[in-house]
Amino acid sequence: MALYDSIVITGGKGMLATALHRALLVRSKNPVLLSRDDLDITNPDSLATAFSNHRPTLILNCAAYTKVDKAEEEEPRATAINGEAVGVLASLCRDYNARLVHYSTDFVFDGTKRNPYTESDPTNPQSAYGRSKLLGEQLAATNPTSLIIRTAWLYGPGGPCFPRTMIDLARQKKPLTIVNDQTGSPTFTHDLADATLHLLDANCSGLYHVTNAGCVTWFAFTGAILEEFDEQTTLSPITSADWKQKRPTSATRPAYSVLDVTKYEQDTAHRMRPWRQALRDYRLHIAQNGF
Repeated sequence: MALYDSIVITGGKGMLATALHRALLVRSKNPVLLSRDDLDITNPDSLATAFSNHRPTLILNCAAYTKVDKAEEEEPRATAINGEAVGVLASLCRDYNARLVHYSTDFVFDGTKRNPYTESDPTNPQSAYGRSKLLGEQLAATNPTSLIIRTAWLYGPGGPCFPRTMIDLARQKKPLTIVNDQTGSPTFTHDLADATLHLLDANCSGLYHVTNAGCVTWFAFTGAILEEFDEQTTLSPITSADWKQKRPTSATRPAYSVLDVTKYEQDTAHRMRPWRQALRDYRLHIAQNGF
């Protein structure tokens, strides 16, 4: 990290940006956080001005369109933010000799596999969101020094996320009906931020999968959240097909999207901890600091 004396984080008010800021402060780095109010990444002139003003040596791109269902009707907007803007970032990073770190998603896969996806597995996104994120990967990769990190089921303090929603609903004693045939790996933002810095320490570039270890269904994950936070409410499973009937406009999600993190662990000599242990740390952080 010593090489990076000017660090800029886009999407600066989001939960991943918050986690990266926290991890960098531990290393005595004070990055510039640019929120959506500070920087419209879909505007090339705005991006050029940001580079001119801050002269970054490292860009951590946390700006993203993340409304998976809404993207089905707003695909051009999702594509502009998650895809086309990344191409401009990659080009500017080349011009300024800066490093780009870009984050992608398990939604680039179709979910038909039944063992963890590796970086070399073929992509086949089934949603507008997945297509927009895959385009972002491809455009980031036009700069060979880019680091592209696929992750999944991200949660953490500093923003809306699945565990927080489940906790809020449980505290209102709302019954929860949760999909039980989609399997993935919940990922704590603090762990993803640390993993990002480990990859940079090892001077890694290209594509990496990073999630917490192990896998679980959304239904079982919800049960673990309620248990960790000592909340009780009615919890019932539902199939993806039945959920789609209830909400026909919802995006198609991969039934299985566990990511193989072997390459990350080999290249950094760091292991990703189990998702349940990370969830426990999330609960402790919330107890001390709030959502």
